Formats: sequence, C-alpha cells, structure tokens
Amino acid sequence: MPPFVERYFSPKYMLKKVPVRGEIPPVSALLARTDSIVWPAVIESVLLGLVGMIDTVMVGTLGTVSLSAVGLTAQPKYISLCPFFAMNVAVSALVARRRGEGDRENANRIMHQSIIITLVLTALISVIGWLAASPIIDFCGAQPDTHQQAVDYFRIVTAGLGFNTLSMVINAAQRGAGNTKIAMRTNVASNLVNIFFNYLLIGGNLGFPKLGVSGAAIATVLGTIVALIMSVLSVRAPEGFLHLQLRQLGSVDKKNFNSLVKMGSGAFVEQICMRVGFLLFAMIVAKLGTRDFAVHNICMNVMNFVFFFGEGLSTAAVTLVGQSLGQKRPDLARIYAGICQRLGFIMSVVLAAILIGFAPQIVGMFSTDPTIIQDGAQILYMMIYCVLMQICMVVYCGCLRGAGDIRYVALIGLVSVSIVRPICSWVLCWPLGYGLIGAWVGFAMDQTCRFLMSWLRFRAGKWTRIRL
Repeated sequence: MPPFVERYFSPKYMLKKVPVRGEIPPVSALLARTDSIVWPAVIESVLLGLVGMIDTVMVGTLGTVSLSAVGLTAQPKYISLCPFFAMNVAVSALVARRRGEGDRENANRIMHQSIIITLVLTALISVIGWLAASPIIDFCGAQPDTHQQAVDYFRIVTAGLGFNTLSMVINAAQRGAGNTKIAMRTNVASNLVNIFFNYLLIGGNLGFPKLGVSGAAIATVLGTIVALIMSVLSVRAPEGFLHLQLRQLGSVDKKNFNSLVKMGSGAFVEQICMRVGFLLFAMIVAKLGTRDFAVHNICMNVMNFVFFFGEGLSTAAVTLVGQSLGQKRPDLARIYAGICQRLGFIMSVVLAAILIGFAPQIVGMFSTDPTIIQDGAQILYMMIYCVLMQICMVVYCGCLRGAGDIRYVALIGLVSVSIVRPICSWVLCWPLGYGLIGAWVGFAMDQTCRFLMSWLRFRAGKWTRIRL
C-alpha cells in the first residue's frame, strides 16, 4: 500500500481522544472491509441517480413542457415515499446493530415487521395519491400547459408504488446485514428495465405505442416490478442471515415493532421536514415560469446525481457504524466513519472538477436550447461549493443514523431544509429580485447550515453511546 494512502487513512488521526477497546486491524484490512460495503452501495446509489438523469434526458426530447411536467411530480412523489424512506433508515440501523450482536432471530423479526408496516402504509398512500393527484399537482405550481401530463405521470407512478416500497424495505434490511451487493444488483436490473422501456414507450419505438410522459411512468413501474422479484428471491434462502418466511408476516412482535416505530418516527420527521422544504423550494422556482423551472429541473437532476455519491457512502456508514456499535466497539465505529468521510472528500473534489470543466456540456445533454444551456451552466458553477459541502454532510448524517441519533438528524432537516432554504431562497428570488440565481444561493446557505450542524454533532461523539 502506498505510504500516502497509509497516512491518509491512518486510524490514529480518526481516534484522537477516543479510547481503544480492542485490537485495531491494519489499514489494509480496514479499507478492504470498507470497500466491500461502500462500493456496491455507491454504485447502486449512483446508478439510481443516473437513471433519474436519463429519464429526464429522454423526456426532454418531448420538449420543455414535458420536462417541466415530470419535474413537478418529483417532490409529491418523494413526499409520498417519506414514510418508507424513514422505515428504511430504521430497518438498516436496527438490522446492522443486530448483525453486530450476532442476533439473527431479531434481525429477521425486524425485517418481517417492517414488511407488514410497509404493506399497510402503501395501500393507504396509493389510494390518496391517485384520488388527489390533480389538486396535488396544482399545489406544486403547475401551469395550464403542464398540468395534465404531470397528473397522468403521478397517477401511474402512484399506482405502482407497492412494488417500489416492498423492494426498498427488503433491500434496506440487506444493507444493514452488510449485503450491499444484493441491493446493488437489484437496482441495476431495475434501472436497465426502466431505460429499455423508456426507449420503447416514450417515443414509440420498435412498434410500441408512443405514450410520451405516461410511457416514462409505465417504464418506471415495470422496473420496480423486476426489483421486487429480485429482492424477494434474495431473502428466500434458509441459510442466509435474512430469511423471508410468509407465515411470520401474520405475527406482530411488540419489542421489535416498538423499536421500528421509535426510530422510524424520528426518521419520518426528518424526511417530512426535508421534503416540505424541497417542495417549497420547487414552488418558489416554479412561479418563475416554465422555462426557468426547466433550467432548475435540469440542475436539480445534476445535483441529485452528485448527492447519490454521498448517499452511497452514507448507506455504507449506517452499516459499518451500526455493526461496530453492535460489537461494542465505538472506536471502530469512529474509524469506519473517518474512512467514509475521507473517501467522500476525494469524491467531492473529483465531482467539483468535472463541473468546472464540463458544465455547459452536462446541461447540453438535457436541452439543445442555447439560453437554457447558458443559464444552467451558471447554476452548475455555483453548485461546486454545494458539492464540497453536501457529500461530507451526508456522510456525517449517515454515521449519526447508524448510531441511532435519528432525532438530531431530524432537527437538522427541520432547521436547515424546512426553514433556512425556503426563506433564504424566497427572499433572494423574489423581494431582492435575483430570480433563479437567488434561489440557488439560498440552496447553498442550506447546505452550509446542514454541514455545520452535522459536523458539530459528529465531533461531540455522543452518538457512540446510544443504545438500540
């Protein structure tokens, strides 16, 4: 191993005043274990973001109106997924802790309880989303030219919600158990199906009907069906750490149910705070008009893609930190957290360099309009600062979630995303008259606030003493 790598990832720089509780593996062993968890999670997350970008590129061929229509559905779609994102955070953290403790029985009970909860919530949210699609899209700031396409897209995706949510919760359990490769393979297959049917159904290729925006929604649902089939098959082997048994789905274990509700409720508050903030942000920009919202949607797709690099590291941090604390090794939890953080910094520098060098070309993948390319490139240059803040912040939050410090992460979402971002963006966008640029300056303020709050909490170290 090169000496500079040895120094950069040396545990002594990560522990400092943290007491050592046992033998510390060599740097090569620490990196090997981290890599086995991190890279499948990062690849899965990035591919998920890449498919979202490809969806937008393919819909963009239909014109600015269709691009804006799909963009309008993003926040209500994610808000409908909030309970499931929250459930997945709880499932991953709890299964990781039980894996570290070697408690296979309760890890499986947690998975079964989470599936029951997911089934009930999915049925309720799907019905509400379908019936209330039109007023929801209106509330998001739809213009007359984008309303119907956005409603059609949202209803189709909502109708297939169950395939997505069940796959998500099983994959969350697998990640907590350290099986990130399974979740990666599931999402890769799902994404390939999505892209293939996008090609067939958006433009009507190879004899298929030309369905436009609705075709993109149908392709998304077909991809989630494939994901669910693969996820279920991954937990059918009796010898696996996680084993799905249908007869256990009818029973409720009070202890594990309460643990899921306790952690999941905190994560749900975080998700709601964040999604409400994202929605308000999108509504502020949507009132600038269809063209500016199209530019914004392109830039948000790029930002989300960058975010998925950090999200992959965050997912890995949940597993590594949770399992280490389950083994009663807070020193190892700090080391793995530090390794993930250093990997995140390297990623952020590389991604920032790509934005510096290729901003116009990146925007040009979504639109051929020269004014959209010019304005979008300006926003991407502003995003360079956000990239450096975001990936580090996301990894810190992943460490806190893995330890069970869910309530503080929810507080970060409340203060930063629900308050700082919309207020700063609105003031800069409208009263001060900076338009789209002002909205994105508000976005940068939010990123700074989240980074500082997560860094200070991580540095204090109280998260290593939380019991689950």
